[in-house]
Amino acid sequence: MNNFEPGDLDAVIKAYDIRGKVPQQLTTELVTAVGAAFVRLLKSQGAKEDCTLVVGEDMRPTSPVLASAFAAGANSQGANVIRIGLAATDQLYFASGSLNLPGAMFTASHNPADYNGIKLCRAGAAPVGEDSGLRTIRDDLLAGVPDWSGTPGTTTFHDVLAEYATHLLSLVDVAHIRPLTVAVDAGNGMGGHTASAVLGRLPLKIIPLYFELDGTFPNHEANPIDPANLRDLQAAVIANKADIGLAFDGDADRCFIVDELGQIVSPSTLTGLIAKNELQVHQGAKIIHNLITSRSVSEVILENGGVPVRTRVGHSYIKAEMAATGAVFGGEHSGHFYFADFWNADSGMLAALHAISVLGKTTQPLSEILKPFIRYVDSGEINSRVVDSKAITLRVKRAFEIREGVSLDFLDGMTVSTKEWWFNLRPSNTEPLLRLNVEAKTDEQMCSIRDEVLNLVRS
Repeated sequence: MNNFEPGDLDAVIKAYDIRGKVPQQLTTELVTAVGAAFVRLLKSQGAKEDCTLVVGEDMRPTSPVLASAFAAGANSQGANVIRIGLAATDQLYFASGSLNLPGAMFTASHNPADYNGIKLCRAGAAPVGEDSGLRTIRDDLLAGVPDWSGTPGTTTFHDVLAEYATHLLSLVDVAHIRPLTVAVDAGNGMGGHTASAVLGRLPLKIIPLYFELDGTFPNHEANPIDPANLRDLQAAVIANKADIGLAFDGDADRCFIVDELGQIVSPSTLTGLIAKNELQVHQGAKIIHNLITSRSVSEVILENGGVPVRTRVGHSYIKAEMAATGAVFGGEHSGHFYFADFWNADSGMLAALHAISVLGKTTQPLSEILKPFIRYVDSGEINSRVVDSKAITLRVKRAFEIREGVSLDFLDGMTVSTKEWWFNLRPSNTEPLLRLNVEAKTDEQMCSIRDEVLNLVRS
């Protein structure tokens, strides 16, 4: 197969997935070669000559064509492909886990319509990242993927949506919940495909927002981490007197919630709520949280008899740590939630079901249920464009390391902590950015530390 230029590959092969503009960066030719290289990677790790893969696709206009190109590349190396059609990313993980097959999901998550990408996983939904296969695939593409002389594989189709919904509902106790009104903003993404299939089986009155699948995202960006994209959901919750609001990103692997007052709930708060829920079933279990979640998360885990495990930011790190430690649940401040009974994979819909389960078993409103989990004030993630992230981080380090009561660690970027506050400053994997997260006991403390660090970063 054709060779590719190093710069072209570096532009699309990221730390966790393959992503770029179509067709400028992500061409059908490149995707076909990726399909072939992925099969070669699997065979080098012991897969059979006629191995089988599962492939899913989101609602982007380019996804069917790219999924077909990938399948053709995989077939050319002797692999069989099961295409599951339109799917949320966690639906692809379900197929990979339940069938015990490696997989590929075509999505660019919340990126604009002219982007697309590929999330790869091994059998059992095990992640494929830069250190676990993407670099090898890049090297194969760079050298030129050799033709295979054996019999080509075949492609078949299998819809797993109903099986996926049944499995998710079996993982959470929702058998006796009270009737609830639930507003759901799918952002024209894959949540519109899965919400009806899963939530439609429960005693819920669904208020649907933007369930129409449209990869051009005509209403708002499908990225719920930006508060601007939650305004319609907040308004719908208030207007319909909903008990809870749910917002999904483009491929529905992330979930954000809004309480009955229309207030946005921090993913750290939802992490604490789910952690407590899981620890009631799995007493003494380990719970993963990344290093930018609120301190309240580890406090809640300890208070409920669990063992908190702190990790770097990023799904491949969390999934690896869950497998290594036997943790039952993991949460990220970005709205990703990981479950051991879902093959350690992330599922926005499963996180939503946990919140609905807790809410549906009590007459308390969601805002009251969540109060014990909200203990600190945070800045949210603040990005600064920089030229030399190492030099700037060193500048900040020198300013803070001499202070009494300060501790530093470098698990992911630099975290500076005291008993009253902490901040993390870490470089982006894909852009010339430094990302700052600050948390403190009071708003005054948080603002003071935030402004001081930003002044050092941006001066």
